[in-house]
Amino acid sequence: MDHLPSWLLTQTAAHAHRLVTEGFAAAGAKGYHYRLLASLIADGPASQAALGRRTAIYLSDLVGALNELESAGFVERSPDPADKRRNVVAVTAAGRERGAELAARAAAVQDELLAPLSAEEREQLAGLLRRLLEHHALPVRPARHEPPGAARVSVRNEERPPSADGDLSA
Repeated sequence: MDHLPSWLLTQTAAHAHRLVTEGFAAAGAKGYHYRLLASLIADGPASQAALGRRTAIYLSDLVGALNELESAGFVERSPDPADKRRNVVAVTAAGRERGAELAARAAAVQDELLAPLSAEEREQLAGLLRRLLEHHALPVRPARHEPPGAARVSVRNEERPPSADGDLSA
């Protein structure tokens, strides 16, 4: 089966998922925490619905992750001045620090996962994977010179993102 790219991708994705989950768990975090903090740091405050779209996290999962981040003092929610029926989520100073910590963990996971590849091979692999995602209508957010591991992938609306216990976003 090792001649089938789909099998190789699946095996690599399972290993990557395990590394990401363990890396964030060691810091008492989940993949959703990283995705949300990275989005808020990069793109600024947003309504919960907009944040869900930006991170490809379902609203039901998003609310739980935001509750955890808010309880820890990493984000704060306040009524939207333009529409009091919805909340705007913003990152706090502590959340920026936590985001940097989680970005460093994500970078370490990338280094561990991609250890046998040179820098050039890593770029080539990322480019090929990005091309596959784009071809299959799974658009990749444009790169913003973010730290390694900070790239986020959007998924089609009808597909459910990975669970809050660990995802492949890093």
